[in-house]
Amino acid sequence: MSLQQLESLIQKLRAVPTDPTATFQRRRGAMEKAAFRLDADIKAQAVSANGVPAEWITAPGADAGRNLLYLHGGGYTIGSIKTHRCLAGWISRAAHARVLIIDYRLAPEHPFPAAVEDSLAAYRFMLDNGAQPSRAAIAGDSAGGGLAVAALLAIRDAKLPLPAAAACLSPWVDMEGSGESMKTNADVDPMVASSNLADMANAYLAGKDPRTPLASPLYADLRGLPPMLIQVGTAEVLFDDSRRLAERARQAGVEVSYEPWEHMIHVWQIFVPMLDEAKQAVERIGGFIREKTP
Repeated sequence: MSLQQLESLIQKLRAVPTDPTATFQRRRGAMEKAAFRLDADIKAQAVSANGVPAEWITAPGADAGRNLLYLHGGGYTIGSIKTHRCLAGWISRAAHARVLIIDYRLAPEHPFPAAVEDSLAAYRFMLDNGAQPSRAAIAGDSAGGGLAVAALLAIRDAKLPLPAAAACLSPWVDMEGSGESMKTNADVDPMVASSNLADMANAYLAGKDPRTPLASPLYADLRGLPPMLIQVGTAEVLFDDSRRLAERARQAGVEVSYEPWEHMIHVWQIFVPMLDEAKQAVERIGGFIREKTP
């Protein structure tokens, strides 16, 4: 384990000035400014996925018949294709798949269920353009990880064919914030603060019940969903979201591969250009997707 790399990364994150009064618009700009660039050999093609801005991210050697819908994180209020294009590229390379990453609508301008509606529209776009469900998958990180589960529920309830697999990276699945790790890891996770999550949840829910299943999939009926990979760091504020999601999915009969990564912080996978464990986690994601979409 590259603890030296991790410690250096944590120090850099803690050194970044934070402004709790910053608007979501300012936070969006700051996140995009800090984004890693897409590797030069990976192609990005802009498309409209049934009206949702999107890009096909394709690494060399990607199988055109294997398709992955990727949903970025950012607490439903920030994040974009630009902030997660690099990670999508690495996943395309590891999974040997084309990755469709979308700019779903963000709160507070577009609260729940806008993100779920856009994710469903993008999945329909994939199907309409020849993607075979047996060789398709959905993945996402943080809010995008929760959104990936919500999208599966929406696909199931719309009577559409489900994809073959899902990968959830540090998923946020409980808008109520009831996990014990919200307190126990509050001082060790430099990526997420409990107060920020509460602000984002309020912006996304816009007065809806925080246990609404498509907003908080932890409280949903998960029966019938495809095999699921859940990765989470043990240092995360949202650690218990992943742990409880894995438990409830298994109770519902879902095949779950649950991976708690020791010492890792929230969505460490996004630091793939600079952290060995991020590379290893992405390779694991790629292997899981290849295995489930042969």
